[in-house]
Order: sequence, then C-alpha cells, then structure tokens
Amino acid sequence: MLTTEQPLIAKSQDKNKVLFHELQLGSELNKSIHSKRRADFSLMLAMLTEDVREHSQFFVPKTTFKEREYSDEALRKAFQLPKKAPLALQNIDELEKLSQAHLVAKQQIATLHLQNVLSPPPLAFHDDPSHIPSDVLNDTSIHCQIRVKQQKTSDEKEPSLNAAAFFNAKSWLDNIQKSLINGSNVHLQTA
Repeated sequence: MLTTEQPLIAKSQDKNKVLFHELQLGSELNKSIHSKRRADFSLMLAMLTEDVREHSQFFVPKTTFKEREYSDEALRKAFQLPKKAPLALQNIDELEKLSQAHLVAKQQIATLHLQNVLSPPPLAFHDDPSHIPSDVLNDTSIHCQIRVKQQKTSDEKEPSLNAAAFFNAKSWLDNIQKSLINGSNVHLQTA
C-alpha cells in the first residue's frame, strides 16, 4: 500500500544506493512520524546501515588548528606579569634579597608584599639536585658520608669506594686450571 507521499522515498533513493545515515532520507523520517505512518518509519530505519559508527552523529567535521608555540617571555608580556622568580641564589651577593626582617621589624608589610611582587626573591638557597642537607647527611652511615664526600671532591687521587674493580676472567680461569693440574700431580706423587 503506497500512499501519495511514499513515492518520494522511492524517487529520492536509487536502487543500488545504500543508506548510511538519516541525513540521506531528508525530512521523510520526520514526515512519516507526523503523518503516523509507522510502517514507512520502520522501513526507513531498517534500510539504514546496522553499523552505528556510520551514522552521521559520529562524523564530526575535522578542524585543523595552527599550533602555536608560546614562550615564557611572550606570555609574561601578554599578561603583564613580572619576571619569573629565580629558583635559587646565583651568587652570595644575592643573599640580601632574602633578608626581609628589617621591613617586618618596621611593620612595613605592604612594602614587603610590593617588593616581593616587583622583584620576586629566590625560592631556595640551592638549585642543586645532588645537594644533601647536613642534618640529613649526619644521620647516615659513615660509609655513606665518605662516599658523598668523595663524590664532591672528585679531583682526589684515591679510587672511589664504589668504583668498579678490574677483573681479568681469563687469568683467573688460567690460575684455576694450573692449580687443578698441580693438585692432581701432587696427589699422584703422594700415592
């Protein structure tokens, strides 16, 4: 039973054309629901591909973005940020930057905050990942303390405690072979 609206479906679809998504049907799916043609609606849904990944909602248009590289200086300039706070003191003269007790003693906390924002002080004394605080080092074994001291003074002539020793396997095996031969000669002479 074809109604007057059904030939539109047949005209719009070729015999060999496969329906992948509902956009190929146009507004026919919507019209069949509003005109209460359940059979046409079921037929159109059955003609759609069974693979859900082929439906139109899974085809998002691909957009390409130009990847920008932002440098720290460019971002600080764009957002009007102060210079980056140094991680550690570069030399002993910068120790004065960490001295802020005189401002606290004079109760100039606002000046202290302003000074820290305009020229941030270093965050730590050391920027050395191999630095071990003395109180931690004092809690370690003597062997560990000597090894750390040797690593710090690498210009010493003494060999390091943890240096790999040279091992000549060939001469070791030769000595074992000689001792076995000599040992068998001793057993033969005594027997």
